[in-house]
Amino acid sequence: MQELLVVLGLVLFLLGLITGLAVPASKNPRMGVASHLQGMTNGPFLMLVGLLWPLMNMPHVWGVVTVVLLAYGTYANWLATQLGALWGAGRRFAPAATGDHRASAGKERVVDFLLASLAPAMIGATVLLIIGVVR
Repeated sequence: MQELLVVLGLVLFLLGLITGLAVPASKNPRMGVASHLQGMTNGPFLMLVGLLWPLMNMPHVWGVVTVVLLAYGTYANWLATQLGALWGAGRRFAPAATGDHRASAGKERVVDFLLASLAPAMIGATVLLIIGVVR
């Protein structure tokens, strides 16, 4: 799990770097900056959790659940904001970043789903991490 978390973090950090280069080409550059920042902050977060993984004391199945939730939440956050940047979507959950941009209903639903579903995943993963350290 430790190595997987570090690799996932490095890949997400790289995606954040590449996203930063693409900001000027985005339909919504403000959302592009948000996507860049998601990669730049969530990548190191995954790496940090990976480095701290030896301190976790949880059954293997809960470790797998925690890693899946962390991977989903962090990558969904990057992807949602990146799609929002490319499509001009995200009005419902990121109105300040979306501004006057509008996307088709289908594109808005995709971004809405990602943004709405990543929060419970990250909350659940964080609770499991806290329980794993406290045990």
